[in-house]
Amino acid sequence: MTRSITLWILAVIITLGFAIYQRTTGPSYPISGTAELAGSEIDFTLLTSHETVDDYRLVLAAPNLEISGDLIFKRYRSHDDWSRIPMQRSGDSLISVIPRQPAAGKVMYQIEVHSPNLEPQMLTETPVIMRFRGPVPAYVLIPHIFFMFFAMLLSSRTGLEAAVGKPSLRPLTYWTIGLLTLGGMILGPIVQKFAFDAYWTGWPFGTDLTDNKTAVAWIFWLVAAWRLHGKNGRWWVVAASLVTLIIFLIPHSLLGSELDYTAMEES
Repeated sequence: MTRSITLWILAVIITLGFAIYQRTTGPSYPISGTAELAGSEIDFTLLTSHETVDDYRLVLAAPNLEISGDLIFKRYRSHDDWSRIPMQRSGDSLISVIPRQPAAGKVMYQIEVHSPNLEPQMLTETPVIMRFRGPVPAYVLIPHIFFMFFAMLLSSRTGLEAAVGKPSLRPLTYWTIGLLTLGGMILGPIVQKFAFDAYWTGWPFGTDLTDNKTAVAWIFWLVAAWRLHGKNGRWWVVAASLVTLIIFLIPHSLLGSELDYTAMEES
């Protein structure tokens, strides 16, 4: 009993660590920072993901009334020229708007701030890339997150069970496959359809690493379940667990769905 509890605690720690890593990395994580201009600090949080239901209203905290700013932007992967729009002041804030885009459409943008007698300053060294996504209903998104989290938890727990050489692997392996199937192979494409109007954008139809890494993990677990019927099956379970951990180190949404405006303009 003590061994089982210890393995569950280790599995929870591993899963939470990976969940936090996934939450705070990748191209959909907001970019935050602080810039200093004219003796004043400018705190900013720039979104890299926004729903298609409305324009992106960008609000910059700039209490110093001498500070002004421009929003510079263009559609990503397009033949557009850069647009420059002065930000409007409202009290202690500077405000501008990026027009909403279709699902999977991206916009590159930067903010340039100014103060009299000082050189203009960019808030970020390189343009921020923001992707628009369709709204995903909670009744789809919440179960997807729930099943994927517990699939990761069971994957870690099953791998630890196999590593210590204990025999109770089949139930844990089957539960891992079941949760990964529900969360990743069934609900994952449904979430993708709501967000980007495509069920699957991984291989062979695209390069979406989220789709691809889920498929790789799922296949490894199917092979591990099959190999449990033979000799040294537990090492296949260890391998499947390690592969799952490694591929989930890949940031979420990396190389995800992306609208190619240049192809649309040429068609």
